[in-house]
Amino acid sequence: MQWLESMGDMLVNLWESSGLANGDWQNYVMLVVSLVLMYLAIVKKFEPLLLLPIAFGMFLINIPGAQNIVWGRYETADLSLTIGSSGETEYVGVYLDRLTNAVIYVREGYLSGDTLTYYASFEALQAGTASTLVLNGSFSELYTLQGFVEGAIENGVTVFTSDALVISHDYMDVTNRGLLWYLYFGVENVIYPPLIFMGIGAMTDFGPLIANPKSMLIGAGAQLGVFMTLVGAVILGFDAAAAASIAISGGADGPTAIYLTKMLSAFTSSDLLATIAIAAYSYMALIPIIQKPIMKLLTTKKERAIKMKQLREVSKLEKIVFPILTTLVVGLLLPDAIPLLGMLMLGNLMRESGVVDRLSTQAQNGLMNTITIFLGVSVGCKAVGTTFLTFDTISIILLGLFAFCFGTVGGLLTAKVMNKFSGGKINPLIGSAGVSAVPMAARISEDVGREEDPSNHLLMHAMGPNVAGVIGSAIAAGFLLACFGG
Repeated sequence: MQWLESMGDMLVNLWESSGLANGDWQNYVMLVVSLVLMYLAIVKKFEPLLLLPIAFGMFLINIPGAQNIVWGRYETADLSLTIGSSGETEYVGVYLDRLTNAVIYVREGYLSGDTLTYYASFEALQAGTASTLVLNGSFSELYTLQGFVEGAIENGVTVFTSDALVISHDYMDVTNRGLLWYLYFGVENVIYPPLIFMGIGAMTDFGPLIANPKSMLIGAGAQLGVFMTLVGAVILGFDAAAAASIAISGGADGPTAIYLTKMLSAFTSSDLLATIAIAAYSYMALIPIIQKPIMKLLTTKKERAIKMKQLREVSKLEKIVFPILTTLVVGLLLPDAIPLLGMLMLGNLMRESGVVDRLSTQAQNGLMNTITIFLGVSVGCKAVGTTFLTFDTISIILLGLFAFCFGTVGGLLTAKVMNKFSGGKINPLIGSAGVSAVPMAARISEDVGREEDPSNHLLMHAMGPNVAGVIGSAIAAGFLLACFGG
């Protein structure tokens, strides 16, 4: 009979560890969403290099029961600690779960009552911007509790605790860190986005922008959607840091959106990374569907048929000086933009200098492809159904779509104004390429122009605004970070 009991226990354990016993309806919804995204990537070929790894990361993390395997399993504990001078005791649940990205509640100064006056993540403690720590909620970093408290004290943070909180090293620890946890490290520590920008710089010819510097105006005009959405998100109740993260997704620039969202995560109580990153990459994939109707609505048949003069040839010296000078000027005016813009220009300098072909080739191919896979899977694995399917998610996606649409509108209107001042020499269609989606947005300008006149080629003219949009989005991110990042 004992062997029957053992067999029964084994079957029970097997059932309880299976996905069938652990799944939520939200996980199944996200599985369907991931399959739809895979269909768009494979069958419709909508930015498959980005969409396919994102969709598969989403697919993996939402398979019921797989989350603890592919991400990792963490211990939990309930603690009691004393806060403030009153000696009152508050019941606290401490949960080591980095997947949910829950923030640590932090109050500056002496504690009073239950009102939280400041929110911050562990990064704020490391930076020394928080003066008082209350362990009251979810802890999102993979540290033992003892090590965390000691680290906070070393950073000059006053920790209110009872003796019960000073516990042994082995009391709470992390077990079974999965593959996706390690891949996500590059997102968590903002490593992947600058490296992606270096690859983009190595792949991109800045010649069309140098030949027609006025294209920078179109790239600037295309940031209209970002700043309109910033205001709209604040009006709808999002805090300033969250609103800035939502607004930047309208640039259809995934690395920039990820970079800014992570850098501002210490200043908002919202976990927006998965939603914003997926939204930004989705807009990139859906550019043909979103942009074409707007382009045809805001331009006349006559404007779409305008043929532009061939661009002048740009010298090698100009192409070498441009990334150096751009980095210097922007760095002096807006240092917060340097991590993205500097790496973009480094990649381009390696390309144009002609003396580091091996490095340039690696940045364009091996490194770029590897980081794209890691970044896509990491972003997708943050879209866990139980935390992703919320009303805020829908609001953020709609606000991001609004930002992208009005970014396209801003670029088109800027190009129309430039067309008037040039005496009808600029085709307004190139304005839609002012969003930061290289080279897809430029290709759409070419496609719409050739629909009116098959002999009209706008691709190289559109690449100027397109490159300007990449630079513009990095500058916009640096501006928002400088305004709301501390």
